[in-house]
Amino acid sequence: MAPTNYYIGVDVGTGSARAALVADDGTIVAESSYNVRLSLPFVWDCISKACKDVLRDSKISNSLVRGIGFDATCSLAVVNMKDGSPVSVSPNSWDSKTSSSKPNDIILWADHRAKEEANLINSTGSMVLKYVGGTMSLEMEIPKVLWLKKHMPKEIFDSSMFFDLPDFLTYKATGDMARSNCSLACKCSYVPPGVEGSEGWNAELFRQIGLESLVTSDFKQVGGIPGKSGLILTAGQPVGKGLSAQAASELGLLEGTAVASSVIDAYAGWVGTVAAPMEGQDTTTLDDSRHRLAAIAGTSTCHIVQSPEAVFVPGVWGPYKHAIFPGYWMNEGGQSSTGQLLDFMVDTHPAAEKLKALAKEKGTNHFSLLTEILTNMAKDRKVPFVSLLTKDLYLYPDLHGNRSPLADNDMRGMLIGMQLDKTIKDLALRYYATGEAIALQTRQIIDEMNANGHDIKCIFMSGGLVKNTFLMSLIADICNIPVQLPYSHSASVVLGSAMLGAAAYVESKNGAAITTQADAEARSFGMKDTLWKVMLDMSKPGTTVMPSASPRELKLLAVKYSIFKECITLQRKWRKDVAEALAE
Repeated sequence: MAPTNYYIGVDVGTGSARAALVADDGTIVAESSYNVRLSLPFVWDCISKACKDVLRDSKISNSLVRGIGFDATCSLAVVNMKDGSPVSVSPNSWDSKTSSSKPNDIILWADHRAKEEANLINSTGSMVLKYVGGTMSLEMEIPKVLWLKKHMPKEIFDSSMFFDLPDFLTYKATGDMARSNCSLACKCSYVPPGVEGSEGWNAELFRQIGLESLVTSDFKQVGGIPGKSGLILTAGQPVGKGLSAQAASELGLLEGTAVASSVIDAYAGWVGTVAAPMEGQDTTTLDDSRHRLAAIAGTSTCHIVQSPEAVFVPGVWGPYKHAIFPGYWMNEGGQSSTGQLLDFMVDTHPAAEKLKALAKEKGTNHFSLLTEILTNMAKDRKVPFVSLLTKDLYLYPDLHGNRSPLADNDMRGMLIGMQLDKTIKDLALRYYATGEAIALQTRQIIDEMNANGHDIKCIFMSGGLVKNTFLMSLIADICNIPVQLPYSHSASVVLGSAMLGAAAYVESKNGAAITTQADAEARSFGMKDTLWKVMLDMSKPGTTVMPSASPRELKLLAVKYSIFKECITLQRKWRKDVAEALAE
């Protein structure tokens, strides 16, 4: 039977905006993507073009598109409170008498300008810190808002609204001011009401750090107080009355098409993967999700797991209540640089250009060629497994600071065992050692999660790194648990957003638009089964990579893990020794 309903998922990543048209059985009918820059109008224009592309390419009528869901990176979007026009976040623009035609109105998630502000927040000892793993990251939104408060002219700051980027997209699509619990709880220092007596926003913390103006305005600049000056929805709940007339025209869709409350991109990856059955499994239950770590791996990697009770893991973000499913909690570990790190280690090696030229000559990509070179090196040197090639090469991967489980922005990368070798073979070994380091840190995050109360039994991968077969095998072997690869590595995240669009459509048929917080909360618990059913119906089985290391290789990897952790101890000791030597 041909599908009768279709949904669009929109995913805004670090460098691109993607749309996918998805049938109600989870089939990806059409995809389109465009490169983006840190400009809200430009991002929206890319989304609009991508949505129109998938309709054109699929020849599906927009009357059959029932819902749309958005996800994005946890970047900070800034707009004018009165008219929603973009507000520049670049200091050199604030003193200019002529505004730029291309304002930089987004602070990227990876922008580390707010280190001092994050340190100030961490010095308060606020109860909010307990729900971000004990340490506020400078990648979160409130440190960035505080940075803007310190540097932006007062009249501009006071007239601005601040959105986590996913929430801006639903605002742009509907004109409705409702925010998502996912963005607020995970990135905006919001602790849902009822958690340890929380009222949502922690007025004491905001006063302590110099954001009292947000308190006195009932937090309207960041979403408002639920039930008083704001409306907060859980994932997939319908926002407002659906697409506004203007947004519908821009996207090529119909006015009133259901719009789902958004999620952060990594959480869309969780939605798009964890309901899929593993090999040999007929179906899955919501309870199964507590044993499945979703690893959304691209430029960076996020590690997300859900639990029915709050689990506190030092250095791992969360626990976040209602992040996706109402009543459930989620923890989020992460590596700030993974795909980016692999690129960096290749691009900075003297043999990088030779490698890329050879790959072009052979008609392949340089990552596949590196895997081929490593396999041939193992054969030539008559070693039983590739990890023996790097037995004396150790890489510690935190070139951009540590997100989890150390929550230490001052950590840096280490490479031990370098030789006077500029060849492609040396580049291949360094590339493999980088993959080992990424896998070893994944194990460290899982070990910390399980030691503190989680019970993770498998990893559900998504994102661009899924294409890296040697890395997937390394993660399975080093973590010693199965790694589940998705049906479509390129579309898992955007599929998750389409699933939310489907849930919003189902829920929108069950009642009027959500306008009060009491109604939002009652209906969120009521749609829990709806969302899980949508996830089941639209999930397709992928493939499972089982651990396959020999006993001898496992011994080597265990030693490598010990060395990996020793690198942390040594680096912190050296940092302390230097600080003491320079102290006056």
